[in-house]
Amino acid sequence: MRLMAPRISPEDRVLGCLIGGAIGDALGYQVEFKSWPQIVDEWGPDGVTGLRRNQVSDDTQMTLFTAEGLLEAVDGDRFGSVRRAYLRWYVTQTEHMPPMGSTGLAAETWLYMRRAPGNACLTGLAQGGEPGVNPDSKGCGTVMRSAPFGLLADSPAKAFELARDCSAITHGHRTAGEAAGAFAMMIAALVRGETPQKAVSEAMLHLRRNLDASETLDALRRAYELAGNLPPGPNSTEPLGQGWVAEEALAIAVYCFLGTDNARSALIAAASHDGDTDSTASIAGNLLGAAYGHGALPAEWAAAVEGRETIAGLAARIAAV
Repeated sequence: MRLMAPRISPEDRVLGCLIGGAIGDALGYQVEFKSWPQIVDEWGPDGVTGLRRNQVSDDTQMTLFTAEGLLEAVDGDRFGSVRRAYLRWYVTQTEHMPPMGSTGLAAETWLYMRRAPGNACLTGLAQGGEPGVNPDSKGCGTVMRSAPFGLLADSPAKAFELARDCSAITHGHRTAGEAAGAFAMMIAALVRGETPQKAVSEAMLHLRRNLDASETLDALRRAYELAGNLPPGPNSTEPLGQGWVAEEALAIAVYCFLGTDNARSALIAAASHDGDTDSTASIAGNLLGAAYGHGALPAEWAAAVEGRETIAGLAARIAAV
């Protein structure tokens, strides 16, 4: 049965985007760093089909801090506010409990769990998060945290610009910025009611118009073609890479997103492969939730995912804005 999304409220899309990302993160985090044969041995040939553990990783943690930074920003200082939010997240990865006087997300004990944070994110913020740090790094840590730029931007183009600029807080490579920007642009289009195909196509056109050469555009073209020829399934993402770098993670998520409008099937495919499974499934979950709303997500996963109350609270604040 295909999902229908003719009258999805903006509130449901925002909640779906954040909860969907957390679900994908939790699914994939169960098997991150495992090879496909190891996943088959542990889970069977159908891949990661359930939440044996509900824990989210740094992907969801940083997404929430992105949202908080944007919500706290005053006019003209969104970049600075996001940078300060990431520095607060960095404290959660270096301390065991909230420092005295902590407020907001920094006061929530569960966010102090260290769940395999990306090296570039840690080293970049250890140096203060100044733009251009880690100039050779294009890890997917910029993409997996960038959905809130699309949820709170004035337009898809503005979402691209801000996500691209904020990627440089930890990753200086151009591809990291353009992949984060393209993802945020897709989210912005989806929450405005665009179809999945148009949201992805518009981001690809934006890359083609504004860049002479783009690793992200090339990866998205491969994802678009694969989605039209091979339905997403366990380990079907192999032709697109493993997702450790920004353009591959986005391409894998987009392939699973475009290849089926069944959220459960797409999430399972995005979490069932060799590679950075929590990031690819988290990005896919953001896209699915923004496109089809919270109601389209597997209810048992949405209810069980770690941090649901905090995530729902931030979603409500975003929707109110």
